[in-house]
Amino acid sequence: MRIVVSGTHASGKSTLISDFARRHPEFVVLTDPFELVDEAWDSPTAALFAAQLRISAARLDPSQSAQHLIAERGPIDFLAYLLALDDLTGASIPPEFLERSTAITRRALEHVDLLVVLPLSKTDGIMADVDEHLALREAMNDVLVELIDDPEIVGERARVVEITGERNERLALLESFANDQVR
Repeated sequence: MRIVVSGTHASGKSTLISDFARRHPEFVVLTDPFELVDEAWDSPTAALFAAQLRISAARLDPSQSAQHLIAERGPIDFLAYLLALDDLTGASIPPEFLERSTAITRRALEHVDLLVVLPLSKTDGIMADVDEHLALREAMNDVLVELIDDPEIVGERARVVEITGERNERLALLESFANDQVR
């Protein structure tokens, strides 16, 4: 089973994955691709998101990764960031670049069984610091929620679920969805 946990920054992805991994050691955990980017970045850029999109797509390739994995973020996250950044800054990202990013995302999602999305919700009690680029956080969340409804991007293989709630509720829901996928 291949699970990708998606969501904007400060949405609870790391906590959920950590809780799941503690109870399911048979799953390999793929950390946030940001940790694999070599260069230091002062602020979010299209280049940063494109690099993470490529990393997250490559590590979902079945020939490159374990059969049972849970990944923090997938290429759909970074496609959402690219589109949100384009909307917020007005800096036009070339259409060919976005088309390539969309194609990479689509191909990578063909290897995902369960796409778990953690949309922002006031009931989750997760607060982001002011230095977390709050406008980008909100914009990415909105774009991601739209993208997961697009069958041309998500494809037919991945089951897409949205999870909200407190920490224990999120874990219980993830385990339930993962068990449903196995059956």
